[in-house]
Amino acid sequence: MTDRSFTVIENEWIMLKDGTRLAARVWMPDNAEVDPVPAVFEFLPYRKRDGTSVRDESTYPVFAAAGIAGVRVDIRGSGESDGVIDGEYTELELANACELIAWIAEQPWSNGSVGMMGISWGGFNCLQVAALRPPALKAVISIASTVDRYNDDIHYKNGCHLSAQLSWAATMLAYQSRAPDPEIVGERWKEMWLERLEKEPFFMEEWLSHQRRDDFWKHGSIREDFSALEVPALVIAGWADGYRNTPLSAAEGLGEKAKALIGPWIHKYPHFAWPKPRADFHGEAIRWWNRWLRGEENGIEEGPQVRAYILDAVRPAPRRDRDPGFWIAKDAWTQPEMRCFYVEQFGTLMEGMPIPHAPAHDVYIKSPLDTGTASGEWFTLKPDAELAIDQRIDDAGSLTFQTAPLAQAQDYLGRPVVTVTLSCTAEIANLCARLVDVHPDGTATRVSYGVLNLAHRDGNTEPTPMKPGEKTQIRLVLDACGYRFGEGHRIRLSLSTAYWPTILPAPTDPGLTIDIASIGLGLPKLCVHDAIEVKEPENPDPLPHYIEHKPAATRRQIMRDLSANRTDYRIHEDTGLFEHPGTGLSTRQRRDEVWSISPDDPLSMRGVSVWTCEMERPGWSVRTASTATITCTATDWRVGGSVVAYESEEQIFEKTFVKTIPRDFM
Repeated sequence: MTDRSFTVIENEWIMLKDGTRLAARVWMPDNAEVDPVPAVFEFLPYRKRDGTSVRDESTYPVFAAAGIAGVRVDIRGSGESDGVIDGEYTELELANACELIAWIAEQPWSNGSVGMMGISWGGFNCLQVAALRPPALKAVISIASTVDRYNDDIHYKNGCHLSAQLSWAATMLAYQSRAPDPEIVGERWKEMWLERLEKEPFFMEEWLSHQRRDDFWKHGSIREDFSALEVPALVIAGWADGYRNTPLSAAEGLGEKAKALIGPWIHKYPHFAWPKPRADFHGEAIRWWNRWLRGEENGIEEGPQVRAYILDAVRPAPRRDRDPGFWIAKDAWTQPEMRCFYVEQFGTLMEGMPIPHAPAHDVYIKSPLDTGTASGEWFTLKPDAELAIDQRIDDAGSLTFQTAPLAQAQDYLGRPVVTVTLSCTAEIANLCARLVDVHPDGTATRVSYGVLNLAHRDGNTEPTPMKPGEKTQIRLVLDACGYRFGEGHRIRLSLSTAYWPTILPAPTDPGLTIDIASIGLGLPKLCVHDAIEVKEPENPDPLPHYIEHKPAATRRQIMRDLSANRTDYRIHEDTGLFEHPGTGLSTRQRRDEVWSISPDDPLSMRGVSVWTCEMERPGWSVRTASTATITCTATDWRVGGSVVAYESEEQIFEKTFVKTIPRDFM
């Protein structure tokens, strides 16, 4: 079924049982009340009217032309929906989603089958909602998501505090401070806006109050009970994104219910993501929906469980348009066989197992606290310096061990593992391990990395402080990767005690004593697989183009003030001012973020993220300026911020807040 005509319903109000009115944008195949259709539902706080309109308009018209309705709904308190958001993946949000699915299935145009889809927030909540088993939900497509909210999201990573947590809290503060569009909600727009400004939560306060893996994080983490999710799930991610672990974790946990697709991509839909090659997401999705929402026997369930792009000697260029590599498929995902390496007495990484009972060879490492400036963003929206750059910058502050040039290429898919025996003089310290491809000319590409707060070495639920001076064996699982180390390349393992600004420092900086004779590195072999092709989209430019009034700009800078002994990592992002040609609404967002640290003082750490958001059309304009900050002492995290709102350059609202939250083994 293709090329069906359709109608776009710019806004449809959906009334929840509690009286809250949510705003939906709907792409409806024509004559659906005579010939009912399945629907795909997406539920986000990112504003359908402007925030996600570009990507929505690249996909839902294609679905509608294939006879599949698209229903894109703003979560309460966002966009044009009533109320105030109450947090991230809350019980209320998920209950509202279940209610909306039932509403969709009951409409006269619906065939009773609903799919749920999304990237990031929408990828998270579609898995979470599926685990609640609403009857009409028949399948999901989850992109750039997680099955473990504690260890594989923007908050914490193995007990280390991610700087992305502040960045995302600032983003959400900015998004939730924005006004609804008067063209949709009418004269109530200002009343709704002021309610949001007054009552919106600062998400960081709640997140930072849960520094260990407690019930707060277990809620919404489907790995707690994979069996609760009974519908088919297509799980997609990219190696260049922070959510790279999820497809293989889902395949392992969900078994035959899950299909995994992993490309070279950043945090974007596969049909317009970088680095290329892209994937024909529209074709993939329509086949998926037709099978599970229409019952079409198209054989999609018989395909391989895992399809992955194996990167081949990628170079960390300033911008990566297309990554070399090849597609493979595995019929079923199983734990891979490991190729093992150890460090011999002169520091060379050798294939084989560490020598049992070898004499200890202790080496002390204390990385400068600004080691990590080549790490890029935790999750990436552009294929430029948001990706990890040449690792020689960070290797200068690390212990490094590498192989001789490889006699032949080696292919890997899965999660590397590092084991090491170490000690430190403090109860808390951080360890970072990076797997690096060293090219024949010395260029160093980060393939995978892992970080660990050593107090979390035995788990994230009940941290255990290190015993000063006592040798302890550590096992650190790195992020998943799919990579070919080419002939003549070297495999490098880099260990450091800092990885800033990706992770924030521990309260003290003791350094670590590492027994290099104990180091083991396990790399997951690709093993049995099929070589495949993954169809690329026919349209190389699938996104709609809006009217440009001011151009976009981006900058990333590292500034080292040698006199002040301070390093600044500066980020400037400006979306430019663009007008939607159909609504006349122009929007612009600017982000200015600075992370600062003295390389020898962990308590000097400071992060500031400032967002300016503008909305305008002739005769109407609003603007918000929101700020979020974090500093620390040896015992506390200190977070704060402000929101200031303007209507036509007149200030109409201001609030500030400061919170002190005790550090919890972090």
